[in-house]
Amino acid sequence: QVQLVESGGGSVQAGGSLRLSCAASGRAVSGYDMGWFRQAPGKEREFVAVIDWYALNTYYADSVKGRFTISRDNAKSTVSLQVNSLKPEDTAVYYCAAGAFSRLRAGVCDYWGQGTQVTVSS
Repeated sequence: QVQLVESGGGSVQAGGSLRLSCAASGRAVSGYDMGWFRQAPGKEREFVAVIDWYALNTYYADSVKGRFTISRDNAKSTVSLQVNSLKPEDTAVYYCAAGAFSRLRAGVCDYWGQGTQVTVSS
């Protein structure tokens, strides 16, 4: 089992920044590719970004490309999402996820966190 705990969410004004973090634990955490998803009120959960185990490959949703940056620190078992130039439409619960790179891109995950709320006001 893998446990994922997100932190770093909050309320910011448009144009602001946040750094979301996800702490992974569990004996099986090694080797997983990691991703971030988000779910806005009344909408389906959507893919945001993914990073492979070696941090050599990343992939982003078009809506966040150039504004969000995913990174990881395997020594600390953490994955982060730096979110810049926030827009009101970025308001959502952000979820950390673990799985395989291609499956994460397709929205299929082995493990989910509980989420952290990001609210962007105009």
